[in-house]
Amino acid sequence: MGKFLVSVLKIVVALVVLNVLGGFFYSRLDLTEDKRFTLSEPAVEVIQKFDGPVVIDVLLNGKIPAEFTKLKVETLQLLESFSSKNKNIQYNLVNPLEDESQSQQTIADLQRIGLTPANVTIEEGGKVSQELVFPWAMVNYKNQTVKVPLLKNKLGSTMEERINNSVQQLEYAFADAFTKLSLDEKKRVAVIKGNGELDDIFIADYLTSIRDYYNIGAITLDSVASNPQNVLEQLKNFDLALVAKPTEAFSDEEKYVMDQFVVNGGKSIWLIDQVAMEVDSIFQGGGTALAVQRNLNLNDFFFKYGIRINPVLVNDLYFTQIVLASGDGNDSQYNPVPWYYNPMVFSQNNHPINTNIEAVRYQFASAMDILENDYKKTVLLQSSPLSKTEGVPRQIGLDILKNPPDRESYTNGNQPLAVLVEGQFTSVFKNRVKPIPLKNALEEGGENKMIVISDGDVIKNQLRNGRPLELGYDKWTNSSYGNKEFLINCINYLLDDTGLINIRNKRVSIPLLDVEKIVVEKTKWQLINIGVPVLLTLIFGIFFSMYRKRKFAA
Repeated sequence: MGKFLVSVLKIVVALVVLNVLGGFFYSRLDLTEDKRFTLSEPAVEVIQKFDGPVVIDVLLNGKIPAEFTKLKVETLQLLESFSSKNKNIQYNLVNPLEDESQSQQTIADLQRIGLTPANVTIEEGGKVSQELVFPWAMVNYKNQTVKVPLLKNKLGSTMEERINNSVQQLEYAFADAFTKLSLDEKKRVAVIKGNGELDDIFIADYLTSIRDYYNIGAITLDSVASNPQNVLEQLKNFDLALVAKPTEAFSDEEKYVMDQFVVNGGKSIWLIDQVAMEVDSIFQGGGTALAVQRNLNLNDFFFKYGIRINPVLVNDLYFTQIVLASGDGNDSQYNPVPWYYNPMVFSQNNHPINTNIEAVRYQFASAMDILENDYKKTVLLQSSPLSKTEGVPRQIGLDILKNPPDRESYTNGNQPLAVLVEGQFTSVFKNRVKPIPLKNALEEGGENKMIVISDGDVIKNQLRNGRPLELGYDKWTNSSYGNKEFLINCINYLLDDTGLINIRNKRVSIPLLDVEKIVVEKTKWQLINIGVPVLLTLIFGIFFSMYRKRKFAA
């Protein structure tokens, strides 16, 4: 008996020593095939900037559906990985609806600050119930708070697919939040004015969303006529130019100033309507309007970089809807109808910008040609295979709704609608007569990037009572699209020097349970889980009893 106690004591001492040593030599090993628990270098660099407590509240505690339990577990494992790299990162699980007597008020308060719940249908034991879940995290640092959406919505996906997509993007979502909180110096974005671009109120939601990352200012090209050098010098103080749906032609002088901005390294996003057409024009015109080409004097500019925006409209069988009103006064009814000139564009997931985003809504988009030259072009968004192009001028009216479309005519699909251009930028005016003299003008520039989108309305938010709504939300159909996320990814990619946005391309394999198999084999596995331990205990008891009888019988 004494030897047995000594052996037990040695084992206990060894375990204590190992635990103590483990406290001094803590390490984590990621043995997964896809390295799902290994943080990307840009994410690690971001969290190393924090020299004070970063407190993260994860609102996934309490009674939540089984699918969200997986999301909770993955979130906590990721935050543990962040915490292992910087002990200032702390996290808590919070149940926002713990006080049932105040649940309605709590739900209203959370929605007021932008935390929209997920309404989940649960089928269990033949009963169907609805549960509200708030799949959000709040990251707090000093006096700042950033909201992190944990659930990734995607049109047509099942709940399991949504959870899978969400887990794929968790690392980027938190790294993005940490970036917002740790920015010491923001880059600058110039909103270009002077050529009939969208009023600020129609791009207000987008500008508000990117203020967390960037400082924003306006540059008016009207002054180019009187002082082009001054306008260029002002532009050079910015890192990116945003050109949102110009409706008036650029003069050669204005174009040359923009040319020198990009040749000198300025990034740019161009949202261009090559055809003048609006849904409002159809309603105001008694149900019909004429679509015509819009001359912006930018064809040679884009041609230089290997892009041609054609004066055509994309007609797509993957469409978004518009709403028609019928009746008068209180008897009015609003009916959603298919509108083939508003493509619903699904991403190819071939780039960090478009990976795992919701469908993007276009309105009267034009198709682009990709031309062969030395620049690298990446098609970020394109029309569906069931689409075609229609030339202008063209009369467009509501009468197209009376007859079903001829599917056999939709043979010109996969038209580029958003293109990223990368390479060593050369001046559009190289070997040409310059429209104005500019100091230190360049004909050859360095490595640069620009994005061209063939629809200005991609960035346009709707209004309600004179106030801007969220970009991508359609108040008439109560539908939401991925316009804002796509455009935020665009600007982050162009201005990202750390490679942080490349985390969006990280692939994580999430094993999910087969719901149908669970239902079929539920009883079997319950019996195994209950019966096998009991059986093993009985077998052990029998053998132990036999062993004692033999030992003491001898």
